[in-house]
Amino acid sequence: MTGIKYVVREGALQGRLPAQQLARTCVGECALAAAELGARRAGLAAVPTVRVDDGAVATAFLSERHLLINGRAPVNFAPLSRFWQTADGWVRTHANYPHHRARLLQALGVPEDPAAVEAALAERSALDVEDAVHEAGGLAVALRSPEEWAVHPQAAEVAKRPLVERGRLDTARVRAFAPVDTSPLLPAAGVRVLDLTRVLAGPVATRTLALLGADVLRLDAPWLPELPDQHADTGFGKRSATLDLAADRQTFEELLAAADVVVTGYRPGALDRFGLSPEALAERRPGVVVARLSAWGEYGPWRERRGFDSLVQAATGIAVLEGSPDRPGALPAQALDHGTGYLLAAAVLRALTEQSYGGGSRFVRLALARTAQWLIDGMDGTAAGDAMSEPYDGPEPWLAETDSALGRLRYALSPVSFEGGPADWARPPVPWGTDAARLC
Repeated sequence: MTGIKYVVREGALQGRLPAQQLARTCVGECALAAAELGARRAGLAAVPTVRVDDGAVATAFLSERHLLINGRAPVNFAPLSRFWQTADGWVRTHANYPHHRARLLQALGVPEDPAAVEAALAERSALDVEDAVHEAGGLAVALRSPEEWAVHPQAAEVAKRPLVERGRLDTARVRAFAPVDTSPLLPAAGVRVLDLTRVLAGPVATRTLALLGADVLRLDAPWLPELPDQHADTGFGKRSATLDLAADRQTFEELLAAADVVVTGYRPGALDRFGLSPEALAERRPGVVVARLSAWGEYGPWRERRGFDSLVQAATGIAVLEGSPDRPGALPAQALDHGTGYLLAAAVLRALTEQSYGGGSRFVRLALARTAQWLIDGMDGTAAGDAMSEPYDGPEPWLAETDSALGRLRYALSPVSFEGGPADWARPPVPWGTDAARLC
């Protein structure tokens, strides 16, 4: 069996829940999937040994905090994205994007003033705020304990599904990969990826595929620019273009015809009207791998709700476990986002490997809420391997610098490591929307 060598560094991601174990396991799964695909494509007699270092993992799981642009620290949360006390508890809001912020304020009927928001929320129940903001198209979630979440209908639907859902869509022919070199070994070399995701889990997955040699083109609607700092953090190795899916169908169909993988991270069903369901994509592009990511899952009463890592932590009981019902806390990193991102990349890599044996268009699905439940349950079924302990003295060994069109960047290196694999991305991030909408 392939070897995974773990370097355990206590204190790298400190919390009450096993966030460090989750991070270590997700990265290990991704690196192992990459090594297996690389061995197959390079014709190696054995799968390269994987190395998972807690220091590298912790640094990468905090990549959005470690990023510096010309020495400037990033802006990760807007003033209205936080926990607020209500008349009977707490709510967590997310208002980083301008359109989400406007909808939150509309639902509350207040101006963009934290004091006014605080006063309005203090007069209403948490569940009332959750429903009202959702109806307005904004994001607010009531704080729940793990026990309260366990009896929620959405939790019941989430619990029925595996951590990683996967399946075959058709009988497309076996994928014939071109051989790859081993210096460095790039398992995804030549794989063309359409990235229709937004912060943070989806972009982490496609950033990882780019590290491994894939040609990744991120597509965004022209009227929905990404937050600049987060786009820079997750943009390593990628190109960035804008495309109106409704107005320029021909361009998208040309992109799809050339794509090997399509990754989406919008609410379930939001892109289906553009023919982006797994079944519709496979019908037009036999042999494609379709990877879908959502906050709450593609099932249950919350399947069409928007969500982010911080909101999932609040709803599922993680914020209570990391704090208390009277003072909610948070994981030491956005571990649901990052962990799910590496699991998504691993699932894509494994789907590509399976296609090289058995063909078929493939789909994979993950949800932040399912990853949250895995964490709360104590990480059952995690991978084993050889382990050694080393001290943790901070993130510096796993930070690098480069020049880019955005300026001088300090950034976190990828934690995905295996013998002979890449140490860094081939290109720095580019400004949002500056590339042509085409695949190489």
